[in-house]
Amino acid sequence: MRIAVFGTGGAGGYFGAQLAIAGEDVVFIARGDHLRAIKSTGLRLETPSGETAIRATATDQPAEIGHVDAVLVGVKAWQVAAAASAIRPLVGPDTVVVPLQNGVEAAGELAAVLGPATLGGLCGTLSFVAGPGHIRSVGGQNYIKFGERDNQPTERVRRLRDCFAHAKISVEVPADIAKALWDKFLMVTSFGGVGAITRAPIGVTRAVPETRRLLEQCVQEAMAVAKARGIPMAETTVSDTMKFYDGLPTNGTTSLQRDIVDGKMSELDYWNGAVVRLGREAAVPTPTNEFIYDCLLPHELRARGKIEFS
Repeated sequence: MRIAVFGTGGAGGYFGAQLAIAGEDVVFIARGDHLRAIKSTGLRLETPSGETAIRATATDQPAEIGHVDAVLVGVKAWQVAAAASAIRPLVGPDTVVVPLQNGVEAAGELAAVLGPATLGGLCGTLSFVAGPGHIRSVGGQNYIKFGERDNQPTERVRRLRDCFAHAKISVEVPADIAKALWDKFLMVTSFGGVGAITRAPIGVTRAVPETRRLLEQCVQEAMAVAKARGIPMAETTVSDTMKFYDGLPTNGTTSLQRDIVDGKMSELDYWNGAVVRLGREAAVPTPTNEFIYDCLLPHELRARGKIEFS
């Protein structure tokens, strides 16, 4: 398949690299020093099992590429709406567009511009940009899930699933993609929010009783919001999520935590902020997520140049 990775960050870079290694025709869309490094020496993928350099086409001009079979959208959540318009030249009559963002709103934003080409999608990977042209994965479970937004089985979804399976990437087409999105959403927002305010990796936050309680409270709140919005969440969701945390590498952190610590713009409004906002819409209280959001907001506003710290 011909696959465009729009936004070669941790998620897009990791999955795109694995697909390229498996022989798929992958085009990376990046910018700045990251793009220049990929064009010059290739994309370097570092995992616990070793390093691989991938030679692949890279550009910052999607119109140069033409139609592709699939687009993996790896930009930050606040960039999705703008990315949708830039993705237009890549989308033909048979193209599928798969959002990889941590959130529950990206598919709707893409579909508003790109229509039925858009699938529901999510992924899991503890990967990040370690430097120009360099993606580092610290291990743990790497997976991708996608499906038609109405959950109907289609040939285009089957074909894309087979492509990922051939690349030995854990891939699933969930029976209910909205439920799968919320399962991931409540996991990552709790993990990310608690990690960002404590500045500690998951090995610490899950082991200290007080922060473990915060994790569980965040998960419970997000689950309540999901159920109020008609998402068929399993009754074991909270305990299953805590077990998942217990299996993560001790040094695991989220992109939200890393961005906040580094003084960068983050997806705060689309993670804990979204739990609070969607909770208000459904008349569900979310005090723990609201506390986390309120505490982190000054750092987010400073990163966006809206306030200064004296």
